[in-house]
Amino acid sequence: MGMKWFLGILLLTLLSPCLRAQIHDHVQIAQQNIPAIVTVNALRKDGSTYTATGFVLTSEGLIATNRHVLQEALYVNLTFSNAAVSGEAVPLTQSDTVDLALLKIQAHNLPHVTLGDSASVQPGQTITVIGNPRRLQNTVTSGIISQLREQKNGTQWFQISAPISPSSSGSPVFNAQGQVIAVAFASLTGAENQNLNFAIPVDYLIQLAANQQILLPTSQMENTLKQHPFLNHVKKSWQILKRLWNRWFNTGSEVLG
Repeated sequence: MGMKWFLGILLLTLLSPCLRAQIHDHVQIAQQNIPAIVTVNALRKDGSTYTATGFVLTSEGLIATNRHVLQEALYVNLTFSNAAVSGEAVPLTQSDTVDLALLKIQAHNLPHVTLGDSASVQPGQTITVIGNPRRLQNTVTSGIISQLREQKNGTQWFQISAPISPSSSGSPVFNAQGQVIAVAFASLTGAENQNLNFAIPVDYLIQLAANQQILLPTSQMENTLKQHPFLNHVKKSWQILKRLWNRWFNTGSEVLG
């Protein structure tokens, strides 16, 4: 009996650092990224309102959400985690093949997420999702990538086990490194369905932005800037130049980089 207790305590001792690290990952991911999560507030043409989720892609106010969020929308603005409300969020572009869209607001120095590599995602890996289900702002859930699902039109979806509810559309899905690897957009509802949710790989989002000549900050880019301080200096100088251009010429819009 004493040996069993000893082995049990030894096993818990060996596993506890791993369990603590996993819990800490979710906490750290939430703390670092909640400032970049927004509630998308939309006014429909019929006068009704609804909410969804989005997240900041660049410090200059580029926002990602789902395409279906903007359907029948007459006016859209954003609420940030600190309760600040933006001016009008203008639709910039949307995908024809997957449920993604980009919005733009006039802003500077916004906290933003870092995008990861969705091509390396594997079933079973841990994920964290931050969204606004049922208007409950900054809700953090966790789960795994349940499977990669190929669609008839040739696109790919990630099936995820993290709970997704109405108004969670557009929520970022983070990997264990705190990088966005997908965008939540749909669930299978019904009494017999449990946590059958789906997200769009972030590579589609990167391509959507590239079609507008917008280069999004990715984990690979961040690593390159860390390794080459001169490139980081060039990036900061370019950001300053854009702000000065808009201020001097009062263009009313920003040049995205």
